[in-house]
Amino acid sequence: MNGSAQNGNRQPNAARHYELGPADRPWRCPMPGTSQWNSHPLVYLHPDEHGKARCPYCSADFVLKS
Repeated sequence: MNGSAQNGNRQPNAARHYELGPADRPWRCPMPGTSQWNSHPLVYLHPDEHGKARCPYCSADFVLKS
């Protein structure tokens, strides 16, 4: 059994694409609810003028929901 199943948290950096809304601010990676002990450092992301951002550590894409 992996650590995320034991503690109820999602596996970190498992998804590579996230659609986020205004209520999800501040944007950050790894996402809330994931175990961070085996992930990259927490980084806050700032969407560009097109509503997109990419994590510099794991390359996950974040897009503002329309």
